[in-house]
Amino acid sequence: MKYTDDQIADIGEEIIKELKTIFDPEIPVDIYELGLIYDVQISEEGEVLVIMTLTSPNCPVAESLPMEVEEKVRSVEGVKSAKIDLTFEPTWTKEMMSEEAKFELGML
Repeated sequence: MKYTDDQIADIGEEIIKELKTIFDPEIPVDIYELGLIYDVQISEEGEVLVIMTLTSPNCPVAESLPMEVEEKVRSVEGVKSAKIDLTFEPTWTKEMMSEEAKFELGML
């Protein structure tokens, strides 16, 4: 069964809600608002590709964070499979944070 554009949009919203429950261990902001999620692609079959980065290649959760993201994405109803593509291009910078994250960290 192929999902409609509306169903894909609904799945995307649920994925974002899940991503907002994952926090960077060193910064009290979720990874979505922190700007670590570059893209979420959802196919008509419910296959999800998340393109993400870390605050640095030496991040202490470099091994566990992508696995946590994959688990959370797979838990969303309608997701048939999830793959995480970890990239460091472009390099994450503080400018990638949302206004909400900057406010939370006292940067505004």
